[in-house]
Amino acid sequence: MEHLKQIIFSEGDSSEFEKVLKENMEEPIRHFERELSSIRTGRASTSVIEEIKAECYGQMMKLKELATLSAPDARLLTVQPWDKSVLPSIEKAILASDLGVTPVNDGEIIRLQFPMLSSERREELVKILGTKTEDCRIAIRVVRKDAHNKLRDAEKDRLISEDFAKRLNLILQKITDEYIEKAAKIHDKKEAELKNV
Repeated sequence: MEHLKQIIFSEGDSSEFEKVLKENMEEPIRHFERELSSIRTGRASTSVIEEIKAECYGQMMKLKELATLSAPDARLLTVQPWDKSVLPSIEKAILASDLGVTPVNDGEIIRLQFPMLSSERREELVKILGTKTEDCRIAIRVVRKDAHNKLRDAEKDRLISEDFAKRLNLILQKITDEYIEKAAKIHDKKEAELKNV
Protein backbone atom coordinates (compact mmCIF):
# COMPACT_ATOMS: atom_id res chain seq x y z
CA MET A 1 0.00 0.00 0.00
CA GLU A 2 1.47 3.29 -1.11
CA HIS A 3 -0.06 5.30 1.75
CA LEU A 4 1.84 3.30 4.34
CA LYS A 5 5.12 4.61 2.95
CA GLN A 6 4.03 8.08 4.01
CA ILE A 7 3.78 7.23 7.69
CA ILE A 8 5.90 9.61 9.70
CA PHE A 9 6.78 7.94 12.96
CA SER A 10 6.99 10.50 15.70
CA GLU A 11 8.03 8.96 19.00
CA GLY A 12 5.20 8.93 21.51
CA ASP A 13 2.45 10.03 19.06
CA SER A 14 0.48 7.16 17.55
CA SER A 15 -2.41 9.24 16.09
CA GLU A 16 -0.93 9.66 12.58
CA PHE A 17 -0.07 5.95 12.42
CA GLU A 18 -3.66 5.01 13.42
CA LYS A 19 -5.18 7.47 10.93
CA VAL A 20 -3.16 6.17 7.95
CA LEU A 21 -3.74 2.57 8.99
CA LYS A 22 -7.53 3.00 9.21
CA GLU A 23 -7.63 4.79 5.84
CA ASN A 24 -5.80 1.83 4.27
CA MET A 25 -7.98 -0.79 5.94
CA GLU A 26 -11.16 1.05 4.95
CA GLU A 27 -10.34 0.47 1.26
CA PRO A 28 -10.78 -3.36 1.29
CA ILE A 29 -14.02 -2.90 3.26
CA ARG A 30 -15.39 -0.42 0.68
CA HIS A 31 -14.34 -2.76 -2.15
CA PHE A 32 -16.04 -5.70 -0.37
CA GLU A 33 -19.29 -3.72 0.04
CA ARG A 34 -19.24 -2.76 -3.67
CA GLU A 35 -18.69 -6.41 -4.62
CA LEU A 36 -21.59 -7.56 -2.43
CA SER A 37 -24.01 -5.05 -3.90
CA SER A 38 -23.92 -7.10 -7.12
CA ILE A 39 -24.88 -10.35 -5.34
CA ARG A 40 -28.64 -10.64 -5.64
CA THR A 41 -30.58 -11.64 -2.58
CA GLY A 42 -34.23 -12.68 -2.57
CA ARG A 43 -35.20 -9.03 -3.02
CA ALA A 44 -34.55 -7.16 -6.29
CA SER A 45 -32.24 -4.18 -5.85
CA THR A 46 -31.27 -1.56 -8.41
CA SER A 47 -27.63 -1.97 -7.28
CA VAL A 48 -27.42 -5.18 -9.37
CA ILE A 49 -27.96 -3.22 -12.60
CA GLU A 50 -26.76 0.35 -12.01
CA GLU A 51 -23.13 -0.42 -12.99
CA ILE A 52 -24.05 -2.27 -16.22
CA LYS A 53 -22.61 -0.32 -19.15
CA ALA A 54 -24.48 0.33 -22.38
CA GLU A 55 -23.11 1.90 -25.54
CA CYS A 56 -24.88 5.24 -26.00
CA TYR A 57 -23.94 8.45 -27.75
CA GLY A 58 -20.69 6.85 -28.95
CA GLN A 59 -19.45 5.91 -25.47
CA MET A 60 -19.98 3.36 -22.73
CA MET A 61 -22.26 4.67 -19.98
CA LYS A 62 -23.61 3.13 -16.79
CA LEU A 63 -27.37 2.50 -16.61
CA LYS A 64 -27.64 4.80 -13.59
CA GLU A 65 -26.35 7.62 -15.88
CA LEU A 66 -28.94 6.87 -18.57
CA ALA A 67 -32.17 6.03 -16.81
CA THR A 68 -34.31 6.04 -13.72
CA LEU A 69 -33.89 2.67 -12.04
CA SER A 70 -36.48 1.44 -9.58
CA ALA A 71 -37.64 -1.67 -7.73
CA PRO A 72 -41.46 -1.43 -7.62
CA ASP A 73 -41.73 -4.83 -5.93
CA ALA A 74 -39.55 -7.58 -4.44
CA ARG A 75 -38.78 -9.32 -7.73
CA LEU A 76 -39.18 -6.57 -10.34
CA LEU A 77 -36.77 -3.87 -11.53
CA THR A 78 -37.62 -1.19 -14.06
CA VAL A 79 -35.31 0.85 -16.26
CA GLN A 80 -36.84 4.02 -17.66
CA PRO A 81 -34.35 5.87 -19.90
CA TRP A 82 -34.50 9.64 -20.11
CA ASP A 83 -34.04 9.30 -23.87
CA LYS A 84 -36.16 6.49 -25.39
CA SER A 85 -33.76 6.15 -28.34
CA VAL A 86 -31.26 4.38 -26.06
CA LEU A 87 -33.74 1.59 -25.09
CA PRO A 88 -32.26 -0.93 -27.60
CA SER A 89 -28.71 -0.28 -26.34
CA ILE A 90 -29.79 -0.72 -22.72
CA GLU A 91 -31.68 -3.91 -23.56
CA LYS A 92 -28.62 -5.29 -25.38
CA ALA A 93 -26.35 -4.44 -22.41
CA ILE A 94 -28.67 -6.20 -19.93
CA LEU A 95 -28.81 -9.29 -22.16
CA ALA A 96 -24.99 -9.31 -22.38
CA SER A 97 -24.59 -9.02 -18.60
CA ASP A 98 -24.56 -12.12 -16.41
CA LEU A 99 -27.87 -11.28 -14.72
CA GLY A 100 -29.67 -14.27 -16.17
CA VAL A 101 -32.87 -12.25 -16.65
CA THR A 102 -34.50 -11.47 -19.99
CA PRO A 103 -35.48 -7.79 -20.29
CA VAL A 104 -39.01 -6.96 -21.48
CA ASN A 105 -39.01 -3.75 -23.54
CA ASP A 106 -42.39 -2.12 -24.24
CA GLY A 107 -40.94 0.90 -26.06
CA GLU A 108 -41.18 3.10 -22.96
CA ILE A 109 -39.63 1.12 -20.15
CA ILE A 110 -37.63 -2.09 -19.61
CA ARG A 111 -38.91 -4.53 -17.00
CA LEU A 112 -36.75 -7.19 -15.39
CA GLN A 113 -38.73 -9.90 -13.62
CA PHE A 114 -36.46 -11.91 -11.31
CA PRO A 115 -37.36 -15.51 -10.52
CA MET A 116 -37.41 -16.76 -6.93
CA LEU A 117 -33.92 -17.89 -5.94
CA SER A 118 -33.70 -21.67 -5.78
CA SER A 119 -32.10 -23.20 -2.70
CA GLU A 120 -29.19 -24.38 -4.91
CA ARG A 121 -28.64 -20.84 -6.18
CA ARG A 122 -28.79 -19.49 -2.62
CA GLU A 123 -26.12 -22.00 -1.55
CA GLU A 124 -24.01 -21.04 -4.57
CA LEU A 125 -24.30 -17.34 -3.63
CA VAL A 126 -23.36 -18.12 0.00
CA LYS A 127 -20.16 -19.79 -1.33
CA ILE A 128 -19.39 -16.74 -3.51
CA LEU A 129 -19.99 -14.55 -0.46
CA GLY A 130 -17.52 -16.67 1.54
CA THR A 131 -14.85 -16.25 -1.15
CA LYS A 132 -15.34 -12.48 -1.31
CA THR A 133 -15.21 -12.28 2.50
CA GLU A 134 -11.91 -14.16 2.55
CA ASP A 135 -10.53 -11.83 -0.18
CA CYS A 136 -11.42 -8.87 2.05
CA ARG A 137 -9.70 -10.45 5.08
CA ILE A 138 -6.58 -11.13 3.00
CA ALA A 139 -6.50 -7.50 1.80
CA ILE A 140 -6.76 -6.30 5.42
CA ARG A 141 -3.92 -8.65 6.44
CA VAL A 142 -1.76 -7.31 3.58
CA VAL A 143 -2.19 -3.79 5.00
CA ARG A 144 -1.25 -5.14 8.45
CA LYS A 145 1.86 -6.89 7.06
CA ASP A 146 3.01 -3.74 5.24
CA ALA A 147 2.52 -1.64 8.36
CA HIS A 148 4.33 -4.24 10.49
CA ASN A 149 7.30 -4.23 8.08
CA LYS A 150 7.47 -0.43 8.17
CA LEU A 151 7.39 -0.50 11.97
CA ARG A 152 10.18 -3.07 12.07
CA ASP A 153 12.29 -0.98 9.67
CA ALA A 154 11.66 2.22 11.64
CA GLU A 155 12.76 0.48 14.83
CA LYS A 156 15.82 -1.03 13.12
CA ASP A 157 16.80 2.39 11.72
CA ARG A 158 16.33 3.82 15.23
CA LEU A 159 13.58 6.21 14.10
CA ILE A 160 11.47 4.92 17.00
CA SER A 161 12.27 3.18 20.28
CA GLU A 162 11.63 -0.50 20.95
CA ASP A 163 8.92 0.39 23.50
CA PHE A 164 7.10 2.69 21.07
CA ALA A 165 7.35 0.02 18.31
CA LYS A 166 5.73 -2.50 20.70
CA ARG A 167 2.95 -0.02 21.45
CA LEU A 168 2.34 0.62 17.75
CA ASN A 169 2.30 -3.13 17.07
CA LEU A 170 -0.44 -3.55 19.70
CA ILE A 171 -2.42 -0.74 18.04
CA LEU A 172 -1.84 -2.39 14.65
CA GLN A 173 -3.25 -5.71 15.89
CA LYS A 174 -6.23 -4.03 17.59
CA ILE A 175 -7.17 -2.11 14.42
CA THR A 176 -6.67 -5.23 12.26
CA ASP A 177 -9.02 -7.18 14.55
CA GLU A 178 -11.61 -4.37 14.32
CA TYR A 179 -11.58 -4.47 10.52
CA ILE A 180 -11.67 -8.28 10.33
CA GLU A 181 -14.72 -8.08 12.66
CA LYS A 182 -16.27 -5.40 10.40
CA ALA A 183 -15.88 -7.74 7.39
CA ALA A 184 -17.47 -10.59 9.39
CA LYS A 185 -20.49 -8.43 10.28
CA ILE A 186 -20.99 -7.42 6.63
CA HIS A 187 -20.72 -11.12 5.67
CA ASP A 188 -23.25 -12.22 8.31
CA LYS A 189 -25.78 -9.57 7.28
CA LYS A 190 -25.54 -10.52 3.57
CA GLU A 191 -25.69 -14.24 4.38
CA ALA A 192 -28.88 -13.68 6.40
CA GLU A 193 -30.40 -11.81 3.41
CA LEU A 194 -29.46 -14.68 1.09
CA LYS A 195 -30.93 -17.34 3.33
CA ASN A 196 -34.09 -15.39 4.06
CA VAL A 197 -36.70 -16.65 1.60
